[in-house]
Amino acid sequence: MKNSKLVIWFQELRVPFFTASVIPVLVGTALAYSAANVFHPVLFILAVLGIVSLHAGANIANDYFDHTSGNDWLNKNVTPFSGGSQLIQQGLLSPKSVLIAAWIALSIGGLTGIIILLLTKSFFILALGIAGLLGGYFYTASPVRLGYRGIGELIICLLFGVLPVYGSYYLQTRTIDFVPLVPGIIVAMLIFLVILVNEFPDAPADSAVNKKTLVVVFGDKLAVWSYRVVLIATFCIIVIAILIFKVMVFPGLLYLTTLPLAVLALKSLNCDVLQKSGGHTVNKLTILLHLAGGVMLSLGFLLSGS
Repeated sequence: MKNSKLVIWFQELRVPFFTASVIPVLVGTALAYSAANVFHPVLFILAVLGIVSLHAGANIANDYFDHTSGNDWLNKNVTPFSGGSQLIQQGLLSPKSVLIAAWIALSIGGLTGIIILLLTKSFFILALGIAGLLGGYFYTASPVRLGYRGIGELIICLLFGVLPVYGSYYLQTRTIDFVPLVPGIIVAMLIFLVILVNEFPDAPADSAVNKKTLVVVFGDKLAVWSYRVVLIATFCIIVIAILIFKVMVFPGLLYLTTLPLAVLALKSLNCDVLQKSGGHTVNKLTILLHLAGGVMLSLGFLLSGS
């Protein structure tokens, strides 16, 4: 019984998807080491703990509020990558226990942020932490419901891309500059692709509860083209950074090694398949592309700074 409960909560937390929050911290920290030759392991560990806790809290809170809105009850195309955990719908977890768990995870993230504040005396980091806490909770929580208002993808790009990359860099260097901007944008674009491709099976249920995701607003064909344009743009930005601005040369070259994955993802992209619960290939490839791209950038920064 204990083991089954652990498995259920493992599924509720969606632990395999924590790479979405860990990758930007790795990139920002590796960039700080490359640019300023600094690494504070305690701050790095606290940053990972904080963002993962907030990520977990957001996942759980989203399950609760998608339950109360009826979204997850209406979703008939549930996949391992979208449609929520469905544990409330299956009767395996009560809504109350899910809400309590969300608050516990968010509280751990908040407490971690307070510890970082005490160690660094940085109100900039505090502001980033508050943004993460509020953004994660109110992504689906009333009355704000950011994910329902046509800006959900932008919020995700900020919370899992630009802000944590910049915040992790600043946490190590205490420097505000433009250095983390391009890596932060690349990571933001990669997580955008992950979110976008997972929205296709959810589109009918999202539309029914007036959740304005990009797929609902743009339609399938335009959303597919958005995926293609953004994915290709990540490589274009890297090439421009290397050839014209002479920056991120080694990290950029390592990032370009993910091109075969990108080609496979583009070949797997198909409207008819994306709408069905069985079409997981492009989802897997996109998640792998986010992971590989982030790891390659991080490795490149570490090696160029050593």
